[in-house]
Amino acid sequence: METYDYIIVGAGASGCLLANRLTQDPLVTVCLLEAGPPDRNPFIHIPAGFIKVGHDPAYTWDFQTESGPGIDGRSVTTRMGRTLGGSSSINGFNYTRGAAQDYDGWSAMGNPGWSYAEVLPYFKRTEKRLGAHDAHYRGSEGMLPITDCDWRHPLCDAFIAGAAQIGLPSHVDYNAASQIGAGYYQRWIHRGKRFSAARAFLGPARGRSNLHVRTGAHATKILFEAKRAVGVQYQASEGAQTQTVKARREVLLSAGAANTPKLLQLSGVGPRDLLAAHGIATVHSLPGVGENFHDHFMVRSVVKVAGVETINSTARGLRLGREIVRWALGKPSLMAISPSVAFAFAKLTERSTRADLQFHFSPGSYAAGIAGKLDDFPGMTLGFYQLRPRSTGYVRLRSANPFDLPLIQPNYLVDPEDQRVVIEGLRLARTLLHSSSLAPYCLQDDFPPATAVSDAALLACARERGGTAWHFMGSCKMGQASDPDAVVDAELRVLGLQGLRVVDASVMPAMPSGNTGAPTMMIAEKASDMIRGNPPLAPIYV
Repeated sequence: METYDYIIVGAGASGCLLANRLTQDPLVTVCLLEAGPPDRNPFIHIPAGFIKVGHDPAYTWDFQTESGPGIDGRSVTTRMGRTLGGSSSINGFNYTRGAAQDYDGWSAMGNPGWSYAEVLPYFKRTEKRLGAHDAHYRGSEGMLPITDCDWRHPLCDAFIAGAAQIGLPSHVDYNAASQIGAGYYQRWIHRGKRFSAARAFLGPARGRSNLHVRTGAHATKILFEAKRAVGVQYQASEGAQTQTVKARREVLLSAGAANTPKLLQLSGVGPRDLLAAHGIATVHSLPGVGENFHDHFMVRSVVKVAGVETINSTARGLRLGREIVRWALGKPSLMAISPSVAFAFAKLTERSTRADLQFHFSPGSYAAGIAGKLDDFPGMTLGFYQLRPRSTGYVRLRSANPFDLPLIQPNYLVDPEDQRVVIEGLRLARTLLHSSSLAPYCLQDDFPPATAVSDAALLACARERGGTAWHFMGSCKMGQASDPDAVVDAELRVLGLQGLRVVDASVMPAMPSGNTGAPTMMIAEKASDMIRGNPPLAPIYV
């Protein structure tokens, strides 16, 4: 049995960053446990390879949501990264911080230290912004390179121009003063390669003798002495020998918003009745574990186009060979882009104080229901989601077997307000796709069909094909002990226990306005100072 100062469970965005920051002190020892394999697959590092690894069970947790009452009883397949770098090694690269009001809201919910002014320094510390930027908002000395898309496409340019026609300014830095506008996404792609959290944060730390990384290490239980976490049990596979590592100081859970609450529940921390139903002795009754679960519900509109080459044909045959050669020569290429190339952030009403919807535009389209398969016709896609959905769900144990995937119920579109927003979002998507700038290319609405015009018809379309945006969060909510859903305090310590923190998207008390990767890294940056006892960085007021 080996003993370390800290044990980190999960080598995703937060776990890799924590491992780097904590081992900067040569007197501190860290063991990082990752259930998946190393990130040696070359498709992880080639941006276009997300089509391969993003659907490969060797590198993903293949979750299936429970039947959704708001989506006609459908269940939705959703995947999270299961390798070094976690989801940052398989996802769509887009770097989105959210709106200032999001974090001021976290603070107002009883979480001191989490206002926008107080988290902005940690966003800046993480990133190495390449290209023109406002230094008040953006960092240039961090380990994660953030670049602008250097690949251009006439459909993307026309989409951005069309968005400007309805009041969404072009090419704004949506990670600075305001999100509202349209342009090309910023991403963690540099010199044609993916910069996952494993490459950006873990790679520079791998040579340190005080860091021990174990892959193929599926955490099965947190060990406690009374109310203090003292170690972690793990196995290489179901039926394999159980291994144990001990923690002198703390156990840090960074397994993600599905697996972190599952591990807590397996270890006897969670709702007492749930634990008893699976024959698990209660170590600490904490009803909020697994509650407050959120995900963005993505709905995609597809239009058939003419008179322009789209990804649907570029990614095949000789054209694909051309793009591979361009990529190898370091030139802008299809091989080094995000699946969502252009963005738009929009309000639904003038009363809104921040964007209500985030749009993802691609000059290509995928066959309905077939993961990673491009349509056989030229098409363009505009997906969107409500940035702050009201529908909430839960994550719960399926059984006491630690190798069984958890029950996940996002409750997509259960809330009537979410239904209203998705209807209005589809209408706005149709407006954007049929702007005068895109009109020369538009041939026919593929989905929703042009005949879908009523509220009922549009809602039916959303229920039929909408799905996950892979933005699980909130299932170990940060809050005050008086909040029945709270699991951790403002320093991310599990309420009522010692030596145990959660440092991942689970702790977000409310959904940020955008992709969750960048906020998760910010949380880990801030947590590293808390864990090490460093004073917080000075606030940056705007």
